[in-house]
Amino acid sequence: MGDLSRYQAVWLDVRRRDPVLLSPLALTAVIGFLTVLTPHDVPFSRLLPAAPALAASVWSVRATLALGLICLLPVIGYALVLSDMTTLYTAGAIGAVTLAAVYASHLRLQREHTLAQVRAVADATQEVLLRPVPDRVRNLEIATLYLAAAPQARIGGDFYAAADTPHGLRLILGDVRGKGLRAVGAAAAILGCFHEAAYEAADLPRLAHCLDTTFTRYDNAFPTEDTSERFATAVIVEFPPDGAHVSVLSCGHPPPLLVRDGATRAIEPASPSPPVNLAGLIGSEYHVERIPFTRGDLLLLYTDGVTETRDADGAFFPLAAWTADTTAASPSALLRTLHQDLVRHSDGNLDDDIACLAVRDAPAVTIPGPA
Repeated sequence: MGDLSRYQAVWLDVRRRDPVLLSPLALTAVIGFLTVLTPHDVPFSRLLPAAPALAASVWSVRATLALGLICLLPVIGYALVLSDMTTLYTAGAIGAVTLAAVYASHLRLQREHTLAQVRAVADATQEVLLRPVPDRVRNLEIATLYLAAAPQARIGGDFYAAADTPHGLRLILGDVRGKGLRAVGAAAAILGCFHEAAYEAADLPRLAHCLDTTFTRYDNAFPTEDTSERFATAVIVEFPPDGAHVSVLSCGHPPPLLVRDGATRAIEPASPSPPVNLAGLIGSEYHVERIPFTRGDLLLLYTDGVTETRDADGAFFPLAAWTADTTAASPSALLRTLHQDLVRHSDGNLDDDIACLAVRDAPAVTIPGPA
């Protein structure tokens, strides 16, 4: 329940800061002011039921009821003093709308509570699937970015993971074809296999074979009409504990970008490797690219949600050119800037899952000892 309490606290803090919360009071004040200053034959008081109706969308049950009484009691007093039946009808309308508004506020708060619980569960699920990646492993700085496209979602079909193994630091980033819970389930199966096989597999082709086998078993256990078309693209990289290079195996995934001295290079495989779950169909030959990776180099892994982000004219986001032009002090700064520019490029309409993982060879952090 800790995650739920934390979310509710943030939610309430946002609501307190929202100026829209003052709108029911402002509306009440404006209608009351006009009622007092205008002649009796201009019945602005008939608009008062709108105030508790508006309050139901932003206020609590008690606050909505209190505002309804504030609107109702003066109107009743005015009607009784002047024996004005028309005004008494207005009071009846205010009372009826207030009762409806109180019930509407109650239903809204129940839905908000349910949404808070769902978000807490989604956050916990994401933490289980996308385990936190360390900021640093030996001389490597690491940062991640994850954005789910579905409204109010926390998880999707994109995935990433890291494992500091005896073979070196191994990373995976990929994208399951499709969206929704089926894609999430497939991603969970792949990640579960990676976290085990990354430590056991002697090389990247054997690791890729393990992932393919796991996905195939998952597919057979949960068959669907499009089972034959279910697959995932992925890129697996390995930074050995000693040596200034990186090994890259791309299973049908967009090529990683290597940034060196302000220049960007796409690491295209010399020979293609099959996507995960398609090795049985098109063959299981996996090919590894081994490239130098030295001090200051940065490797950017990403899903196609980044490069397929469009602007208002339909132009794709130019990731390679953007990476070459961007000067970031760290992988985390690079991904923060990328997030901002993707939102700006799409005018806030990101319609696909996005996952990124950036790694930079940086000097080791030295902690001074006691004097």
